[in-house]
Amino acid sequence: MDKAAMPEGKYLASVKLGPKGQIVVPKEVREMFGVRPGDTLLLLADVNRGIALQTFEKADPVFRDVFSDREQ
Repeated sequence: MDKAAMPEGKYLASVKLGPKGQIVVPKEVREMFGVRPGDTLLLLADVNRGIALQTFEKADPVFRDVFSDREQ
């Protein structure tokens, strides 16, 4: 599917897993979500549904508390 065929606000791409287990988030996606180097992303994984990334700021408040740097 070419980019022109994607609805506004949607993006589809393939990324390769590097030798250290890293991926590169495409520039278009970083710009779409305002993600910059050093930002925290949540990785959500489900054996049946797959893998997804979520911006930390848009995560549920419970996730923010669990992953915050604050002392508990």
